[in-house]
Amino acid sequence: MSERQKLAVVTGASRGIGAATAIRLARDGYHVVLTARSESGLIATDDAIHAAGGTATIAPVDLLNGEDIDRLGAAIGGRWESLDLLVLNAATLGTLSPLAHASPKEFETVMALNVTAQWRLIRAFDGMLRPGRGTIVAVTSSVASRAEAYWGPYSASKAALENMAGVYAEEMRALGVNVLLVDPGGTRTTMRARAFPGEDPNTLKTPEIVAERIADALPGLGIGLTRLTLTKEGTASLSAAA
Repeated sequence: MSERQKLAVVTGASRGIGAATAIRLARDGYHVVLTARSESGLIATDDAIHAAGGTATIAPVDLLNGEDIDRLGAAIGGRWESLDLLVLNAATLGTLSPLAHASPKEFETVMALNVTAQWRLIRAFDGMLRPGRGTIVAVTSSVASRAEAYWGPYSASKAALENMAGVYAEEMRALGVNVLLVDPGGTRTTMRARAFPGEDPNTLKTPEIVAERIADALPGLGIGLTRLTLTKEGTASLSAAA
């Protein structure tokens, strides 16, 4: 009997860290389910995967719609029995401004995508992660653990994501499902360019470097919650999260 191909679901896979991670995982033998709102971006990632000899499935989805997430989970669960890897990468920055000046609508949108949608994804795929003792990779930010002026909604949302990931890791200890928090540091992405418009992107590492560090960390993960932290230059450190 041939060995079962590993399965990964990657959100925000149309560009940046999500696309680079999906391509790297496919190169490592995963069948990757690519999700994002932009079908054209997903097609580009899918083309790159197939050109390199990998396999992928495109699944455009609006993560702000909880029912769409539930349908995605049901569709994938109807085709595969277990999930090896869930990469929670999709996020939105919002507008950097004084906290009191943030609009209620934008605050709610940041929380809806960066927190609520991540919980809905965990909820939708929990039943598939358990059988294969799978892993969740949650992309966070350094501002999750420090009070950075003008980053209020985004900072709060990433702090919530980290705590939620930690809770799930503790709940899954006995079942062998683990969680990797990834703080990518300064990376050459569209979000980074929005946050630091005057920064020279050539001073930043590429998303492919982040993808490599994630892939390298996966085989050696321990039980519970682990943190992978990258510098702007790409140096990585792996530690058990408190």
